[in-house]
Amino acid sequence: MEQHNHKHPMASRFRGFLPVIVDVETGGFNANTDALLEIAAASVTVDDTGTFTIDESIGYHTKPFEGANIEAAAIEFNGIDPFHPLRPAIDEGEALRKIFQVVRKSVKKHDCTRAVLVGHNPAMDLGFLNAAVERAEIKRNPFHPFSSFDTATLGGLAYGQTVLARAVQAAGIDWENERAHSAIYDAERTAELFCNIVNRWDTETAGIHAFGEMKAL
Repeated sequence: MEQHNHKHPMASRFRGFLPVIVDVETGGFNANTDALLEIAAASVTVDDTGTFTIDESIGYHTKPFEGANIEAAAIEFNGIDPFHPLRPAIDEGEALRKIFQVVRKSVKKHDCTRAVLVGHNPAMDLGFLNAAVERAEIKRNPFHPFSSFDTATLGGLAYGQTVLARAVQAAGIDWENERAHSAIYDAERTAELFCNIVNRWDTETAGIHAFGEMKAL
């Protein structure tokens, strides 16, 4: 029987990387000392027509690690009560292992080599991710250790907006302020924004190429 080794179209789109949008909610800005309170990830996929969409998303509330600092200003901003008795929080290491399992499966499904973090503030998201990985002594991290994609920059390029809410709305995507600053909600809206910009770029680039080919005839 003849075998076909057709790779997924994602495998060649970003140099073998699978974009995975990550959002964290934290107890401050210092990844080494401040608590990780929520983390969510949303992977993207592309179909045979070249259209990017969200593939799947996953997120968890996490318990502050032992000795973690929690700034009052951060809690006031994100509205999280880290010690609420009904908060369904798990250890950050457990949350990461569950998320990484999903990400690794998605990387394999899309014939990619590893994941690359996409974030609206990727330096902070990647910093907290890497710090939690080190604390939990996780050896197999599917994310590139320092490369990332920045949707604030992409939003500024595509729509002239760098604030997440404004960029999302400029892209024609619904935004609910009362649901903002939830890691899963922000990750999914950021993923939609990323897909919208990539789809827009690919469509416009295809149009330019088609116009150039017509002029050459």
